[in-house]
This record gives sequence, C-alpha cells and structure tokens, in this order.
Amino acid sequence: MLRFLRIRNLAVIEAVEVEFDSGFNVLTGETGAGKSILVEAVGLLLGARASADLVRTGEAQATIEAIFEGLNGQELIVRREISNQGRSRSFLNGALATASALRDLAARMVELHGQHEHQALLDPLSHLPLLDEYAELGDVAGRVAAAWTKVRTLREQLERSRMDAREKSARLDLIAFQLGEIEKSVPKAGEDEELAATKQVLASAERIQRLCQESYSALYDSDDAVLAGLGGVWKRVGELATIEPQFAPYVESRDAIKSQLEDLAYFLRSYADGIDASPARLQQVEDRLALLERLKRKYGPTLQDVIDKGESLLRERELLTGAGESAEHLAAALDEASNSFLAAARDLSRKRRGAAVKFAREIEALLAELAMGRTRFEVRFNDGELPPEAWNERGIDEAEFFVSPNPGEDLRPLARIVSGGELSRIMLALKTLAAGDTPGKTLIFDEVDAGIGGRVADVVGARLQALGERFQVLCITHLPQIAARGTTQFLIEKSVRGARTATRVDRLDDAGRVEEVARMIGGASVTEQVRASARELLQVGAGFSRPEAKGERRKRKSSIS
Repeated sequence: MLRFLRIRNLAVIEAVEVEFDSGFNVLTGETGAGKSILVEAVGLLLGARASADLVRTGEAQATIEAIFEGLNGQELIVRREISNQGRSRSFLNGALATASALRDLAARMVELHGQHEHQALLDPLSHLPLLDEYAELGDVAGRVAAAWTKVRTLREQLERSRMDAREKSARLDLIAFQLGEIEKSVPKAGEDEELAATKQVLASAERIQRLCQESYSALYDSDDAVLAGLGGVWKRVGELATIEPQFAPYVESRDAIKSQLEDLAYFLRSYADGIDASPARLQQVEDRLALLERLKRKYGPTLQDVIDKGESLLRERELLTGAGESAEHLAAALDEASNSFLAAARDLSRKRRGAAVKFAREIEALLAELAMGRTRFEVRFNDGELPPEAWNERGIDEAEFFVSPNPGEDLRPLARIVSGGELSRIMLALKTLAAGDTPGKTLIFDEVDAGIGGRVADVVGARLQALGERFQVLCITHLPQIAARGTTQFLIEKSVRGARTATRVDRLDDAGRVEEVARMIGGASVTEQVRASARELLQVGAGFSRPEAKGERRKRKSSIS
C-alpha cells in the first residue's frame, strides 16, 4: 500500500508531504485546488509519460517520491525526477530504474481509476479485457495472443513468398538497406533508457561529485564527522535506556544504523570516483542516443520494436532468397498455426461465455447496492466464431456490455443508455469485481462520484468504505456523503503567496472534518445547523470500524528524509 507521498515543484504544488493510512482515505477541497495532481503524481511514479509542462514555472526540476509497503512489511522507495527540459529519471530503492520496471510495480501494487476511464468504458473494445480480468483468464488470453502473432506472421510471410521476380528484387533491396541500418547499430533492449539515465548523470557530473564528496566528508572524513560523533550520542542514549526502557530499542538498533551510515559513506566515495566526467564520454553517450532515436523513429516506436523488426527482416530475407521455407511449407505451417490458434481461442471463448453469466449476475448485485436495484446487465457475444479474416489477438470473440437500468426497457449497448451518474456506478461495480482479492493493493479513484448525489452518493460511499476493508482506497470526492465515510480525510487547499500559487495538503482531525464536511454541504454559508448535519453524516460514516487505530499508525517519513 502507499504509505507516504512527497511532491516538489509539480504544477501548482510547491512542496507537499502526505502520509496515508490503510482503509478508506478521502481527499477533498475546492475545484482547482490540485486534488487530481496528486493522482497524476502517483501515475508518474508508476511509469506514466512525463513532460516539461508538469514542472512548476521557474523551477529546474519536479520530484515525486513515495514509500510503498508490502504485505511482509518491507518498504519500497520510488522516486521520479522530471527536468524542465522534459527528461526524467526513475529510481527504485535508490537504484536507477526503467519505465518498464515502474509499470511492473504499478501492476502489482496500484490501480488508478481516473476520470477518463468513465469514457473508456463506452468503448466496446474495453469490455473483453474486463471480463478476462474478472474471470482470471490472463494466462489463457496470453496464449491466444501469442498464437495469433504466429498466425499473422506466417500469413505475411506466405503472401510475400508469392511475389513476382520484380517485386521480390525490389523488396530484397529495401530489406538489405533496412537490415544494414539495424545490424550496424546492434541495438539492445532497454539500452536507450540506460543511456538517457547515464547522460543525465554525466551532464551533472561535477555537481554529483561535489555533493558526494561533501556528504562523505560530513559523514566520515571531517573533524566533526557524523560517524565519529555518534559514539557520544549512543553513550547518552544508553544511559537514558537504563532510566527509561522506551529508549532500549534504539540502543539495540545502533549497530544497524552505524552499518547503514558506513555503507552510505563508502558508496558516496566509490560512486564519485566511478563517474567518467570527460566531455568525450558525454559526447559518446549523446551520439549513441541520437542514433537509437533515429532507429526508433524509423522502425519503432520502442527499441524492442526495432530489434523485432530486424529479426522479422532476417526471416523475410531468408524466405525471399530461398534460404527459408518454401511457400508449400509455409502454407502447411500456417494451417498448423491456425489450428493451434483456433484450439486456444475456442477454449478461451468457452471460458469467457461461461464466466459472463456469473459476471453479469454479480454486476447486477453490486449495482443493487449502488441504488440501481432493478438494473439488468448482460455480456453479448458475436454469433458463432469470427471468420479467419477477423481473427485478432483477443481470439474469435467480440463482446459488448448491454444494460437496462429501468424496468420495461430493452437491454441496449452501454454507450447508448447510461447517464453520467449511472456510468460512474457501473464503473465502480466493474472495478470492484476486477480488483479481485489481491491483498495489499492501493485503489485510487479520481472523482468516481461524477454525476451522482443524494442517496446514491451515500451508497457509493458505503461501497468505497467496504472496499477500504479489503484494500487501501484513495478517493477524490466533492460529495459530503462520500467524504464522511472516509477513515482518514485530507483537505487540499490552494493559496497565493508572494504572487505565486501553492497547494497544501492537511490531514484533518475530528473538528477539521466537521468544518470541511459542513463546507461541502453548505458552501460559503456554514451555520451551526449545517455543522450539526456534518456531525450526523460523520457519525453514520463511523459505523464501520477503522482498520487501523490512530495510535498504531507508524511514521515512515524518516526513511527518505
């Protein structure tokens, strides 16, 4: 779960630190205060595309840091830096990390449900993946996608094997040119990301070396070095421990702390010594990056795509020069691959159609809890199998969600019948099912309350509160009924200081929650009667037991201070 988030110089946020709890965390505040920027910051930490526009005006760099805690209590520190030139670097536990590593982390630990997902749900192409996720068919769907890739490749190869002599000669000339470009550069997967990180280090080599040397000296090498002075500190803490037992754990941890500081000192020295800060090395890295960028523009968009293109060109050259398989062999291989694809796709289709009935019933039950009690829901598939020309990586199925929210109305496609409030609730129901029972995950909802209010808002709040018993839930909301259900509430405010806009985030105590919920109810006019209503809402929301008592919450900020 997400324990701690620190943001520096991102959009309107100058400096914000937030320590989240388990359970249901709500974030409230006026429109435009910067609530969604917090969600965007988490997305950036987990591999979303960054741009220079995100850096606060006049600043050189935006920084986002977070501490995630796993089920075993182990902490993972994630950091991302974005320069005002649009470059970015990512770190996991202090080590440079690639964007793919961040995306892997996101898949395991966080689900972000932003405002755009309401509209994405209207696209029927998003429906099959949701069903597959609910039915835990990811492995089967992966096998179908791999089988389809083989079929598509063999189809293309067979088609090219039947070219006439002139077409074949022209194609071979183009292959020779393209393959020569790729083979000459010998690209390696992930090389561009590593080089970009190296370039960032080399461009700041002088500053890095200075900071490393100053830090090493302060820790180990100066007359008043920290490590040398720790002996006196531990002696005093030891005396305190003989008087007050609460100091004993700190005395027991002194060797570990000393070891960590020594490791840091040695790493600072070795890292500074290991940087090749010569202009020649920087030029070498920039030249290599420029070459790889040209290849990606021509054969990408990613470096892995360039490598795959080279392998595909090799196979095609073998085919066209007669060194590869003949057309007859390719046709036989295509028949075999098609049969394998069909077998896997039929298995997937059977499991999908079986799961769809249970999926629909569970969606209807969840919607009943969300004040859509007489809604009918159905997953409709294509009749029969898709013809070979319509096969794709999803198999031989097309599916779309059909809904009837009102008795007496026919089931119709989801995109044609739902209001904004209905869509929000259907999305919440779908995401509730798709989340499964993976413990320790963080679910983040950005304004899931769009288009709803009144009694419906209260049942949505109750559903989110129930989710908070299984997962850590973070929810941005404008509705007091939902905010009152939170186990922890944060107020996000925007102010102007010295002609600059700044956003702050405050954890609210009980009195603060009453005032904020009252503001959400009454707007600018907060009377004692409105406060009484706010207290009543909060008392209803407190009907759920808090998953973690205030006194048990552990502090984590020191880990990355």
